[in-house]
Amino acid sequence: MNLPLQSKLPDVGTTIFTVMSALAEEHGAINLSQGFPDFDGPPALLERVQYYLTHGYNQYPPMAGVEDLRTAVATKVADLYGCVLDAESEVTITAGATEALFCAIAAVVRPGDEVVVFDPAYDSYEPVVTLQGGTTVHVPLQGPDFHVDWQRVEDALSPRTRLLIVNTPHNPTGAVWQREDIEALRSLAQRHAFFVLADEVYEHIIFDGVAHESMCRYEDLFARSFVVSSFGKTYHVTGWKVGYCTAPAALSVEFRRVHQFVNFTVNTPIQYGLADYLQANPQHHLDLPAFYQAKRDLFAQLLAPSRFDLAPSAGTFFQLLNFGRISQQEDTELARRWTAECKVASIPISIFYEDPAQLQEPVLRFCFAKDDATLAAAAEVLCKL
Repeated sequence: MNLPLQSKLPDVGTTIFTVMSALAEEHGAINLSQGFPDFDGPPALLERVQYYLTHGYNQYPPMAGVEDLRTAVATKVADLYGCVLDAESEVTITAGATEALFCAIAAVVRPGDEVVVFDPAYDSYEPVVTLQGGTTVHVPLQGPDFHVDWQRVEDALSPRTRLLIVNTPHNPTGAVWQREDIEALRSLAQRHAFFVLADEVYEHIIFDGVAHESMCRYEDLFARSFVVSSFGKTYHVTGWKVGYCTAPAALSVEFRRVHQFVNFTVNTPIQYGLADYLQANPQHHLDLPAFYQAKRDLFAQLLAPSRFDLAPSAGTFFQLLNFGRISQQEDTELARRWTAECKVASIPISIFYEDPAQLQEPVLRFCFAKDDATLAAAAEVLCKL
């Protein structure tokens, strides 16, 4: 029997992260493309997970997450942002931030709704909007520092706008929102009815003494927000795929209605291990900015003799390098060629745009969440280009 299948995502192929990591593997290249460290998580965290793995904590946990971990998250959010959460009804543990993003979008977006994103936009947003029957409205950030043009945002809003997706610190550019961005968003929120999805997975990787502008800091914004973060990014364990979403109780109810049928729950021993470590070692996330800023600065120092131009990343563990003095080749082809020929893999930025012509700078994204020796080896190659 021949059953025709009409794809719900006909324009979606394999993600650029998978493509470039596969190319790096094929050619034996230094992989500065996909965003993961080449070093392990804290030994004390690994020990706590191993403890629970071997002491009978291997069955289903509660759907919303282990109570101790939700309580630890609520404590952290209160300490950092002054937002008092009910751990029982306003914190949900998820199978990575990607699942949390999916559940938040699916919870509120209906057929015919519009969702505003900022280009270059992380590539998991639009496919989920499309699956809900919604339309993604793209507002390009303004180069060379990738700031928000708030007049363009207001012009993009319509009576059908249901959700605005915020990502700060921003992947792939490393840009970070300032207080004036928050005030502009608050002004729009007073005059327009939309929810906010705040992708804050790099909340603890922000540099030069700048404070993270979480939606949790602002009562009026949090009242309409799903705020998503990632244990994987914070604790150097991206392969564990554990994240969380904080949201007001009414929004969390809808979020969990989706979550329970997407993943239901999350790895039990890892949740318990994270809870112990977070409670015993709050200094880890406080020290993380300095840890990654040292790597950012080292990478920039190593590249000083090169022909790349760069403005130091404001957040995340990604650095954009402007290759305009080296090549006029289109960024996707250049990234592939350098992976094969020069053995250093990166991520092209144009693929994160609805209209690649909106990218005003010839840049590639490089991940500096690597051992110093890895960064030195990569920089040696890049300085020869």
